[in-house]
Amino acid sequence: MMLTKYLKQAMELATYEVLEDGTFYGEIPGFEGVYANGTTLESTKEQLQEVLEGWLILGLRLQHQLPIVDGINLTPQQKIA
Repeated sequence: MMLTKYLKQAMELATYEVLEDGTFYGEIPGFEGVYANGTTLESTKEQLQEVLEGWLILGLRLQHQLPIVDGINLTPQQKIA
């Protein structure tokens, strides 16, 4: 459930704009490389969520420092010997 809440809250941070060619661009500030383009706002939102999910899975696997969203910290804690 924590992962679902994290994804939902991160998507609420997304910003969208209409480009000159009439397509849409969306990104999530603070999530480097998480952006999407689409022909409709809905398709852009769907693509952005897919990109976010892949980015998050990779970040968790590689133990990257992940942004804290709504107090949720998914960054793996290193064990201190």
